This record gives sequence, C-alpha cells and structure tokens, in this order.
Amino acid sequence: MSYIHHAQQFCHEHGIAYSMDVPLSSKTGFQVGGPADIFTEPENEAQLLLLLSFFSLEKIKWCILGKGSNVLFSDEGYRGAVLHLGDKFAEITLIGETEISCQSGAALSSLCGFAQKHGLSGLEFAYGIPGSLGGAVYMNAGAYGGEMKDVLVCADHIAPIGDKWERGTFCGDGLGLSYRHSAYTDTKLVITGARLRLKKAPPAEIRLAMEDFMSRRRAKQPLDFPSAGSTFKRPEGAYASALIDKCGLKGRKIGGAMVSEKHAGFVVNTGGATCADILQLMEIIRAEVFEKTGFNLEPEVRVIT
Repeated sequence: MSYIHHAQQFCHEHGIAYSMDVPLSSKTGFQVGGPADIFTEPENEAQLLLLLSFFSLEKIKWCILGKGSNVLFSDEGYRGAVLHLGDKFAEITLIGETEISCQSGAALSSLCGFAQKHGLSGLEFAYGIPGSLGGAVYMNAGAYGGEMKDVLVCADHIAPIGDKWERGTFCGDGLGLSYRHSAYTDTKLVITGARLRLKKAPPAEIRLAMEDFMSRRRAKQPLDFPSAGSTFKRPEGAYASALIDKCGLKGRKIGGAMVSEKHAGFVVNTGGATCADILQLMEIIRAEVFEKTGFNLEPEVRVIT
C-alpha cells in the first residue's frame, strides 16, 4: 500500500498531524471498528483543503469523522484516510449579540455551553447529543421538539469542483433541511462550520432547560452502554422505538449487540460487539418490524465502509 507512505510524507511535509492504524473503535460511540490506515487531524481549512486535494489527486479513499456518535465502521477497519475534524477544528465565536460562528469539529455540548454562558437560547435541545456541529448540520439533528433547522442560518463547506476543491456556503432554503436530512446528506461536500442565530434569554433559565433535557436523557436512554443513539429514523406516522417494543424485540441479542431493555430505539454494545453483530441485529429488527407492522425502518446510523 504505497499510498500510505505517500500520505505520511505529504502530512509530514505540510505539518499536518496524523497517526497510523488508529483503531476506530476508540473514535466512535459504538466503540466498534477496526483500524484506519491513516488518521489525519487538520487544524484549519487550509490544511483540510490540502488533504482533500492530495487524496483526490492520488485517488486515495477518504472519509470525514467528527465525534463518531452516529457512525459504524466495519470490523476490518477503513482502507484509506480518515480526516478527523475534532478539538483542533472547533473554534466558537460570538457575532454581534445573537449569532454564533462555529467550526464543524466543535462538540455540541461545548457549543451549548458557550450559548448558555452568553445568554443565548435555542440550542437547549442539543445539550446531551454526543455529536459535533458538523454532524448535527449534516443530518439536521434534533431532539425534544427542536432541530438544527430552527437555529441554522448558513453552513460553510468545501466542495469538489472538477479536479479542485473550493469553499462554498449554503444559506436558508439552500440548506435543504428536513427530518434527519440536509443538502449535505449523501454528498462529498465537507462541512467546515456554521452560523447560528439564537435569542437572548437569562443564562440561569437556559441552564435549567439544559439540565431538564439532560435529566430526561439519563432517565430514558441507555447511556451506560456504548451506542450510536437512535438506531432507526422515525417512520411517518409512528415511532421506531414503539414499533420495536411492540414486536417484543427488547433484549434481543446477537453477540455483544443488544436491543436496549431501557429504550427499544437503541441498539447497544453490551461488550465485545462487532460491526457484524450490530448489522445482523439491525436487519432482524427491520425484518420483524416490517413483517408484523408494515413499517419499513430506515437506519439513522451511517455505515462507513
């Protein structure tokens, strides 16, 4: 795999942090996944552009990874380059009185804390979602009646234009936001940041709302086990967790993967689960729910191969 040596050399020459054979189980919410051939950590858009251009030119397979809270990698790992947008790509700044600019690698928990500190309301629903801003924009993340579309003004990205990569921005309707979907979903556009518009409110009130949502999560969700959050999207006219529960699937296990006994909407890793275990269990859930209820569940978890 000569491309690995070339990628190492390129990163070294351009001062881009990288590691080899990084176990992806250490980078994902499910704690599942084999090693990535090369794991890069760009610190800014310039480094990100360099990497994307190089990987495209060298025809090296690549993927973007944020907090890894909603993804599943195979047991064999990832034969290519992972571009990790995490704590090194996570600047958050206040713009005027009610807007926030945030890089895509910032944790939602950090973003919510920043908003609360500055007396800005509207992101309380996201407190406790274990993802990054980029992932939240990508899938229009939501909870407890709130969604990113309620606060998102614009999102910045890097897009492939012919043989080059160029900066771009989507705003308003151009973001294509709907239930667990955006203009970025299933594309090769790389989200680099976003601008959010919030409303002024007393910080103490915002903190109370955040703590209320967090206490609800602790009471209802199996946070004591590794998972990727809700395994399936909500089908129109029903709730995935209720359908799964109705079919008697709580506690169903394949290897180390199990349908949570606390919340049927979660597949959890009870210890030693493999990607194959999780995918097999997800297929059993999908098939049984369809057979018994007529609803076809669509995965919310992104499988990266």
